[in-house]
Amino acid sequence: MIGVDNLTDLRLDPIGVPPYSARNINQTLEPIDGAAQLARTVNGELIDLSDGQTFRKYKSTISCTDQQMPALSGVWPGMTLTVDCVAELSYLTGSGAPEREIAGTTSDPATRVEGSFTFYRPRLTMKVVGYSTNFTEWDADIAWRLDLEEV
Repeated sequence: MIGVDNLTDLRLDPIGVPPYSARNINQTLEPIDGAAQLARTVNGELIDLSDGQTFRKYKSTISCTDQQMPALSGVWPGMTLTVDCVAELSYLTGSGAPEREIAGTTSDPATRVEGSFTFYRPRLTMKVVGYSTNFTEWDADIAWRLDLEEV
């Protein structure tokens, strides 16, 4: 749930999230391109040749259309941000555990349990890969997109 004082649970440190810039936000979380290096053996069996520890990282795209510009002045590709995600990860409560630190900068809990599963919003240290903004004057719509990859 979004806190009364917050219009979004998204946190971007150190740049912040201005009011009315991130309502109804959309965030993807997916493995980085190097997370799997799949190949077939001479017998046709599919195997994973990737380093199971090093390349288990996420990339993310955060996008939104709202009334205000995001705080992207001075943000350039390569800048490191701490991201308290709005997208959730989940695990089987009885036998699992969070694979990443849990977001914790909002007044609302960043975890919830439904049935046998625990859902949580991760906190990720990410680098800016790129971003874009778009302003439609007569509609007064600000559209933006921020592309990130975990450090």
